[in-house]
Amino acid sequence: MAFGKGHNLHLIDGSAYIFRAYHALPPLTRKSDGLPVGAVAGFCNILWNEICKDHGGNGPTHIAVIFDHSATTFRNALYPAYKANRPELPEDLRPQFPLTREATRAFNVACIETEGYEADDIIATLARHAVEAGGQATIISSDKDLMQLVGPSVMMCDPMKDKMIGPDEVFEKFGVEPARVIDVQALSGDSVDNIPGAPGIGIKTAALLIQEYGDLETLLARAGEIKQPKRREVLLENADQIRLSKQLVTLKNDTPLDVSLDDLEVKLPAPDAIMEFLNRMEFRTLTRRVAEKLKITPPAPVDLAPAATLSDDPAPAAEPTAQVFNLDAYECVRDMVALNRWITRIRDRGYVAIDTETTALDEMRAELVGISLSVDPGMACYIPLGHRQGGGDLFGSSDLVEGQIPLADAIAALKPILEDPAILKIGQNVKYDWKILARQGIRMTPFDDTMLMSYVMHAGLNTHGMDALSDRYLGYQPVSIKTLLGTGKSQITFDRVAIDDAVRYAAEDADVTLRLWQLFKPQLHKARVTTVYETLERPLVPVLADMEMAGVKVDRETLRMMSNAFAQKLVQLEEEIHSLAGEKFNVGSPKQLGEILFDRLQIPGGTQGKTGAYNTGADILEDITTMEDSHPQGARLAARILDWRQIAKLKSTYTDTLQHAINPETGRVHTCYSIAGASTGRLASTDPNLQNIPIRTEEGRRIREAFIAPEGRTLVSLDYSQIELRILAHIADIPELRRAFEDGIDIHALTASEMFNVPLDQMTSDIRRKAKAINFGVIYGISGFGLARNLRIPRAEAQGFIDRYFERFPGIKTYMSDTVKFAQTNGFVQTLFGRRINTPEINARGPAAGFAKRAAINAPIQGTAADVIRRAMIRMPDAIRGIDARMLLQVHDELLFEVAEADAPRLIPIAKEVMETSAHPAVALNVHLAVEAGTGKSWAAAH
Repeated sequence: MAFGKGHNLHLIDGSAYIFRAYHALPPLTRKSDGLPVGAVAGFCNILWNEICKDHGGNGPTHIAVIFDHSATTFRNALYPAYKANRPELPEDLRPQFPLTREATRAFNVACIETEGYEADDIIATLARHAVEAGGQATIISSDKDLMQLVGPSVMMCDPMKDKMIGPDEVFEKFGVEPARVIDVQALSGDSVDNIPGAPGIGIKTAALLIQEYGDLETLLARAGEIKQPKRREVLLENADQIRLSKQLVTLKNDTPLDVSLDDLEVKLPAPDAIMEFLNRMEFRTLTRRVAEKLKITPPAPVDLAPAATLSDDPAPAAEPTAQVFNLDAYECVRDMVALNRWITRIRDRGYVAIDTETTALDEMRAELVGISLSVDPGMACYIPLGHRQGGGDLFGSSDLVEGQIPLADAIAALKPILEDPAILKIGQNVKYDWKILARQGIRMTPFDDTMLMSYVMHAGLNTHGMDALSDRYLGYQPVSIKTLLGTGKSQITFDRVAIDDAVRYAAEDADVTLRLWQLFKPQLHKARVTTVYETLERPLVPVLADMEMAGVKVDRETLRMMSNAFAQKLVQLEEEIHSLAGEKFNVGSPKQLGEILFDRLQIPGGTQGKTGAYNTGADILEDITTMEDSHPQGARLAARILDWRQIAKLKSTYTDTLQHAINPETGRVHTCYSIAGASTGRLASTDPNLQNIPIRTEEGRRIREAFIAPEGRTLVSLDYSQIELRILAHIADIPELRRAFEDGIDIHALTASEMFNVPLDQMTSDIRRKAKAINFGVIYGISGFGLARNLRIPRAEAQGFIDRYFERFPGIKTYMSDTVKFAQTNGFVQTLFGRRINTPEINARGPAAGFAKRAAINAPIQGTAADVIRRAMIRMPDAIRGIDARMLLQVHDELLFEVAEADAPRLIPIAKEVMETSAHPAVALNVHLAVEAGTGKSWAAAH
C-alpha cells in the first residue's frame, strides 16, 4: 500500500544517537574480545523499541535510520570553519560507528545517508515527503536543530526521556514558534557547530528581536531603528555573517535520495540475520527479547571471534559465523571527483584500509596497477591506474584502458593522507605495499598490519595470509587471484585484468583487511602482546623495507667464474663417484643411488620410503661415511656424493641463481625478509635466500666474495658473539658461563675444561670441538643419538657427555625441565621480551612430542636473540643518521652495512653500542652482549 493518510514515518537520527548512547550509558565491552560496544547496545535498544512500541497509538508504519555520510558537506563550502571545533572521536567510539550501520541492516530497517549532506537534511526531506503524501512524520531525536521541522504533521520524540516534542516544547526552548527557529539560531549562532551568528546575542535576546520584528530579514532591514547602540551596531556590522549563519542552520528539504517512502515500510527483522548479529555482539538480554517477539528459540551464546585462538587458550577455534560481502557494491573510482570524495571520507574516519595491485610479486620490478581503499565494512573502492588493453590476451596492447586517473595525479592526491600522521593506514603484509608506494615517493605512516597482529597472537598455530585469516575469522573465502590471472602458460598479469573484475577482487581485499583489523586490534591487549607488536614488529617494517630497497651489490663476473669452477668440480666428482660405484648412473637420482648403495654394494640398514625407493638423505649418507672399516668403498662413495650435492647446491642455488637475481636497473640483489615466518621471531630471507649461504666450507665462504661494495665505499659486518649461549647463561642462571663471558674466556674451552677436567692451557682442538657441539646442541635440546651423529661417536659415549654436562651445569637441566612443564601447562613459551611462541604439539605422543619439547626449550633462547637483533635494527637508523651508511642485510646474528670509506671508523663504535645495548632497558641481562666488527671490500673480507 502506498504511503499516505494514516501512515506515520519514524525517522531515527542515527548519528546523534550514537553519541547520546555513548555518553549516556556506562561503558560496555564484548566479553570475548574486549571490543567496545556500549554505544551499539544503546542504539540497538532504541531501534528495537521504535519498531515495537505504539507510542500511544502513534507507532511507526514506516521507519528509517539516518546517518551522516561524512563530516564534510555543502556547508563547508559556504563556511570552511563550519563544525571545525568538533573534538576528535573517542578511540573506543570510533569502531562502533560501522557496527551501528550493521545493526540497522540486521534489524531490517533502511539505513540512509547521502554524500555532501547531513543526516538532518535527509530527515527534513523525508519529513516533507511524508507530509506531502498526507501522512505524518515522527523524528526520533532531541537535536535542537531539528525543531525547525516540527509542525501539525511532524513531531519529535526524545527516546532517552520518553518525551514528545511539539510546537509548545519548541516555543519553550526557543521562545518562538518552529517556523522562526531558524531566525533565532541565525542570530544566536552555535559554538558547538562553529556557526558565528551575531556576537553577544543569545537565544533569549534573539527570540525577543524576532518576536518584535517578525522575521530575520525584517529585523536586519530595520536594524538602524534599534535604540540600544551595541545591539544596533552588532546587527549592522554583522548582517552578512548573520545571513550566512541562516544558510548554515537551514535544513535542506530537497536532498537527493534514492529511496521512496514505500521502501521504508516497517518489517520485522529476518530471524537468522538479527540473531546472528545480536549473538555476535553478545547482547544476551536483547537477543532474548527479540527472539520472544519473533517467536523463535534464541541461539546458544557463541563468540564470533574464535576465542580459542584470540585468547590464552591454544585449543582449536570454534567455527565462525560467516560475514556477508557484496562484491557488486564496491565503487570503481575513475576520476578525481570520486577520488576526492574518498579522501574526504578517509579524513573524516581517521583510518583507511589500503591494498595495492601490481604486475609482479617483486616489489622492485612490479608496476603499480591500482589501489583499493576501505573505510567501513562493505564500503570499499578500487582506483584503476594502470590497466591496459587486451583483457585476457597476454599479448594485448600496451595502451592504457580509458577511464583511469593518471597515475601521477592519483599519487599526488593520495600522498598527503598516506603520510598524514593523524590518519591510520591499515594493511595486510604492509611491507609490500609500503615498498610499492615508496617507489612512488610516498613513505606511508602510521600503519597497522593485520598479518603481524595475527602473528604476534598466533605464532606457531596458524598461517597469517589474508585468505587463511578471512576463512578462519570471518567465515569467508575471498576471490582467488587464480580466477583472474589464470595459471601456467596462459597466466596474465594484473594490468590485463578487466577493470570490472579487478574492482570486485581488489576492493574485497581492502574490505577483508579492515574487518580483520577491527577484530584483531582489541585482541592485542587481551593477549598481552601489544608491546611486542608495537615495539618489535610494526616499527621493523620500514626498516626492512629500506634495507630490501637498498639491496646489495653483487659482482656478476665473480659469480660466473664460480659457476664455471663448480661445473668443472662436479664433472670431476661424477667421474670419481662412477669409479667408486663401478658403473655410470645419474648422481642426482636418489633412486639410482639407493640401488647402488644397498643392492649392489650390500650396505646394511637401507630403508625404503612410500615410493619403494631407498632413502638416501644426508643423514643416511653421513652414517655410511662412518663405515670406513666395514664398508670402505661405500663410505668413500657416500662422502663423494655429499660433496657433489653440496657443490651442486652452491651452483644452482647461489652462483647461477644470483646472476639472474641482479636487478637490471640497480645492479644489486634485493632480498625479501619474511617477518611472520618463524614462530621464534627469526627473520627469513627469500627471493633470493641470502641467509643460508654455507660458511663452514671453503666453497661456501667464497660465494660471499661476490658481494661487494661500490667504488669509494666499504662493507662493515657486525656480528653478535655467541648471543644464544649468553642468553642461555642469563635465563638458566649459570654463574660459570656468565663469569667466562665477562672475563673474555673461550666459552667452548671453558666447557671442555669443566666437563673433562682438562686445564685451559692443555686444551686440544678435538676436546674443544666436542664441547662446542654440546654447547650448541643443548640449546636445541639435542639427544644422545643426535650428538653421536654430529660427533661420529658411539651413542653411549655421546649420552655420557650430555649427562656430564648437566652435572656440571645443573641450572641448564632445571631450565629445560621448567620450560617444558610451562609449555605443557600453558601451550606456549615466551621470550624475555614477552613474545609468545605457541607449542601446539607439546602434549602429543610419539616423535611429535620429542620435537615439540626440543623446540620449546630452544624457543625462548632463539626468540630472545631474535628480539634483541630486531630491537637493534629498529634503533639503528636514528643512531647512524648523519653517517653516510645504510644497513643492507641481516643474516642470523649479523648485520651488514655499506658505508663511505671515510665514515667506517665513525659507524663501527656507534653501531656496536646500539647492538650491545639493544636489550636494555626492556630486559636487564646479567650477561654482556658482545659484537665483533670487520670491514672489507667484499662480504667475505668483512666477516
